Amino acid sequence: MILCCGEALIDMLPRTSQEGEAAFAPFAGGAVFNTSIALGRMGVEPGFFCGLSTDLFGETLEAKLDEAGVSSDLAFRSTRPTTLAFVRLTDGHASYTFYDENSALRIMTEADLPTLPEKVAALFFGGISLVGEPCGSAYEALMAREADSRVTMIDPNIRPSFITDRTGYVARITSMMAMSDVVKLSDEDLHWLEGDGDLDALAGALIARGTKVVLITQGSDGSVGYTAQHRVVVPANKVEVVDTVGAGDTFNAGFLAGLQHAGALDKATLANLSEDTLRDALAMGSRTAAITVSRAGANPPWAHEL
Repeated sequence: MILCCGEALIDMLPRTSQEGEAAFAPFAGGAVFNTSIALGRMGVEPGFFCGLSTDLFGETLEAKLDEAGVSSDLAFRSTRPTTLAFVRLTDGHASYTFYDENSALRIMTEADLPTLPEKVAALFFGGISLVGEPCGSAYEALMAREADSRVTMIDPNIRPSFITDRTGYVARITSMMAMSDVVKLSDEDLHWLEGDGDLDALAGALIARGTKVVLITQGSDGSVGYTAQHRVVVPANKVEVVDTVGAGDTFNAGFLAGLQHAGALDKATLANLSEDTLRDALAMGSRTAAITVSRAGANPPWAHEL
C-alpha cells in the first residue's frame, strides 16, 4: 500500500449560474487527496491518512475515496468542519484562498497518528497540511518515525499566500526533504525554497543533503529527474490545457505507480535507481498529468485511459 498523508478539502470552483451570476461549485480535492484518488484509479492500492470531518463535506470526501478504491481506514475523524479552498482561475492557472481555522485537518496532533500495518510500503506527504499547526508537526513526526523503514516521498506544493511563518515552514520542509527518498518540486517551488540558481545545481544540493531522487516539473517544458548518478529529461505531453488543477498531484501518482510497476518502490532500489526506470516513471507521471490538465478540475485518469 502507498499511504497518502495530507489534506483532503473541498475546492470551491468558479462557475456561472444560469442567470449569468458568478458562483462556486464544491468539488472534493486537496493535493494529497488528489494523489490518492489518482493512484486508486490507476489500480495501485492506496490508503489515505488525514483529519477527516464527519460533516456533509467530509461525507463527500469519503465517498470519492471509496469510489476510487482508496482505503480511509487509518484516517482520524473529527466533528470539526472540513477545510474549504476557493479557487480563482486566471488563463487556466489556479490560485487559492483557504478557510482552514479549527478544521478537522488542522487540529490533528501527533497523538492521533495511527500504527501502520506492514502492508504500507511507502508514504507520500505534501500540500498545505505541512503549513498549519498542530497538523504540520504531526505529519513531520510521522515521516521521522517511518522514514528509516519505508519509502517516503514529499511534494510541498507550496501556496505562499497560506504561509504566515516562512522561516518555520522552510525549516520543516528542508528537514522532511532530507528524510525523503523522493522529493518532487515544481521549478517555481524549488526557487521559492532554495533561491535563484541553476536547476541542476539546486537539485544536486538536495541530493547532497540525503534525498535519493529529485524530480523537477516545469509545466509545458517537461520534467527532469535526478539521482546521484543520473539526470533524465522527459518532455511534456502536448495537449490542449483546460486548467492545471491537480496536475502536479496526478504527476506524483503516475511517478509512484511507475515505480511500483517496475518493482522499484523500495528503499534499496531507490538508492541505486537505474536511468531507464527513472525515465519510465517520469514518463508515466507526464502522461497522467497531461490527461488531467486536458479536462476541468482535478479529474485524474483511470487505468484504461493510460
